[in-house]
Amino acid sequence: MASRTDASPAIDPQGDLARRFAATRRLSLDLVAPLSDADASAQSMPDASPAKWHLAHTSWFFETFVLRNHLPGYRAFDDRYAYLFNSYYEAEGPRHARPRRGLLTRPSLDEVCIWRAHVDAAVQSALPDLPPAALALVELGIHHEQQHQELLLTDIKHLFAQNPLGPAAWPRDAAIANEVAHFSAPLTPAAKSAGALQWVRGAEGVVSVGHDGDGFAFDCERPRFSALLTSHALASRPVTNGEWQEFVADGGYHTPSLWLSDGWAWVQAEDVEAPAYWREGHSFTLSGWQAIDPAAPVTHISFYEADAFATWAGARLPTEQEWEAAAAACDPQGGQQLDAAGPAQPAAASADTGLQQMFGSVWEWTGSAYRPYPGFRAAPGAVGEYNGKFMSGQFVLRGGSCATPRGHMRASYRNFFYPHQRWQFTGVRLAKDL
Repeated sequence: MASRTDASPAIDPQGDLARRFAATRRLSLDLVAPLSDADASAQSMPDASPAKWHLAHTSWFFETFVLRNHLPGYRAFDDRYAYLFNSYYEAEGPRHARPRRGLLTRPSLDEVCIWRAHVDAAVQSALPDLPPAALALVELGIHHEQQHQELLLTDIKHLFAQNPLGPAAWPRDAAIANEVAHFSAPLTPAAKSAGALQWVRGAEGVVSVGHDGDGFAFDCERPRFSALLTSHALASRPVTNGEWQEFVADGGYHTPSLWLSDGWAWVQAEDVEAPAYWREGHSFTLSGWQAIDPAAPVTHISFYEADAFATWAGARLPTEQEWEAAAAACDPQGGQQLDAAGPAQPAAASADTGLQQMFGSVWEWTGSAYRPYPGFRAAPGAVGEYNGKFMSGQFVLRGGSCATPRGHMRASYRNFFYPHQRWQFTGVRLAKDL
């Protein structure tokens, strides 16, 4: 997931910050608990990072921007780590190349965890005396690490999917653990139907979008501004696996008229014929290979695929303003989101009326380019590199997924990826003009 920052987050004055810091740091360790040192060191593609690197980078963030900059006399745990675990902060100097992170067999996973414990203790000890600017960076660091927790899950999934054994990070029972080389039937009955797709009329006229200033937000969610919406409707739920199977059966991946030019070139070059992780009626999950649930939201699709499906269905992708206006009435803490370490996987909607699964389950592609809002200004200093410099060539996704930590989402939240990327839990909700 790409990065973000906030120039003026709200800080909880009751000491909740220390509790949330500890809980966030603990969840990251829980997510890597099933991994060996070899699992945590491998990198499956340039877009992904080793699990060990995620643990280290988030520690580097707290050590650099909080401890180094705001705790007099603090000395880095290891001066070499800044080069190894800086991600893209040019202001922080040179760094190890992203595609080569999988070559960092040292430090070991255990050594990284020792460093994490050192940073955690230092932050917790310093919290009562940190100035407001440093507390704001702790708040930012918590949200930053929550983003990396989702990346941890999706990167582990991508890594394990490359293994011919099809290993399960979280086996659902002993049978899966012992038969990871074979396809397995779901252990719980799949929903028979997701319910008929319905169209829900959206807001029209001038609406306010963007963060309103209450609570935490990343800078790319600001400033709040007015947008004009024309008559439209949103689908009541995301597109399902069963509906996507109809698209495949109808030759959707072999019909150039459905695709954007760049999308068709991508399909041809990559020989794409289905969502990522699909094979012979099964999909790879964090619990190994499972039969595809036709009622669950389709996931691991690119922007190109989402747009082609929408064209095939006689619809279009929603704009991010249409999506946000609709989501403003929904509970961002609801839906299927990450509550504890485990095999995140989207499930079927539990109801068939109104807007369902606006938050959680799958990130929903919009037709909106990731660009700054009117009046956007990047934060000063290195943390200002968090968002603004990525506002080129990417598209906005909304709503979070089954791998997004609960409490991380809000209606104004903007995620963004390049149009060909699909290793995240990305899906699609249709829209249409009225």
